[in-house]
Amino acid sequence: MGKSVIKERLKEGKFTLIAEIGVNYYDIAKKMDITPLEAACLMIDKAAQAGIHAVKFQSYKAGTLASKDSPAYWDRTEEPTGSQYELFQKFDAFGEKEYRELYEHSEKTGIEFLSTAFDTDFADYLEDLMNVYKISSSDLSNLPFIEYQAKKKKPILLSVGASNEDEIRRAVDTIRKYNDEKITLLHCVLEYPTPLDHANLLKIEALKESFSDCYIGYSDHTKPTDNCDVIKTAFNLGALLVEKHFTLDKKLKGNDHYHAMDPFDAMNILSGINDMIKIRGKKDLVSLDTESAARQNARRSLVAAKDIQEGEIITEDMLTWKRPGMGISPSEIDTVIGKKAAAQIAQDTVLQRDMLV
Repeated sequence: MGKSVIKERLKEGKFTLIAEIGVNYYDIAKKMDITPLEAACLMIDKAAQAGIHAVKFQSYKAGTLASKDSPAYWDRTEEPTGSQYELFQKFDAFGEKEYRELYEHSEKTGIEFLSTAFDTDFADYLEDLMNVYKISSSDLSNLPFIEYQAKKKKPILLSVGASNEDEIRRAVDTIRKYNDEKITLLHCVLEYPTPLDHANLLKIEALKESFSDCYIGYSDHTKPTDNCDVIKTAFNLGALLVEKHFTLDKKLKGNDHYHAMDPFDAMNILSGINDMIKIRGKKDLVSLDTESAARQNARRSLVAAKDIQEGEIITEDMLTWKRPGMGISPSEIDTVIGKKAAAQIAQDTVLQRDMLV
């Protein structure tokens, strides 16, 4: 297992995009008449080709994740399954062998692999396959499980959907008891899909202010838009890492396809973020090198308002200010008044220091 792309990019302040493949490969496999493992590998390939930095799966067994009467909380018009247990049962066939193969395929493809563990068994055998742990919003209050993963001593991405500040702080404090790695908090809204007017992106700024020693990210569940405004806004508000569900067919019914990005969306997002980075520039309060011509030509200089004779003492009424800015700046007028003209200065002459004594 090589260096973590996620850790290195966050450390360098670079935008990082994670494709949340989750368990979407089951539906892709069915559509393409291939095995789920083949579909998952194909999705890894497509994510890498799109320029995505990491892929993430979900590792669970229905029986350890949800009780049999756990109700649905998603859009039933998109995913009609009536209970969580019933839904998870459809997508829990993979075990250690399959996730190890996905890790190995990711390594060969050149993209970072991780998977959200939903029980301690998965957390244990994923340890050798991941540089970074991801903890779901659904486990934010599951402090014993957070503690268990924190003890693995790896960086943690913690989604904070459907949470209040006191709950986030308890989770963060639990991690810090056992783990010195910098935490990444991901703003998230647990609505599938999230309506645009529920995205609540200003919470990203609140997280930055309240948890200034954490990286801040965003786990997005809105439907993709052509202009990528949601993710670009999240980035501009401080989300350095974005995780978004990933599919090869957004028209597929069920599960997480209907609010996922596809490879084209991912390329669009990365291109849009690159444009935003160019637009944002640097935070330094200095003029740009490219403004040097404007500084010289559009600014003003002190100019003789009348003919000034050699030896005459310069008074304010002898001066005006005009373009270009290649002479003495008007901000330095006090250093000119009272000086003598070293030689005759014709009206409309831009003043230079060597004209004065």
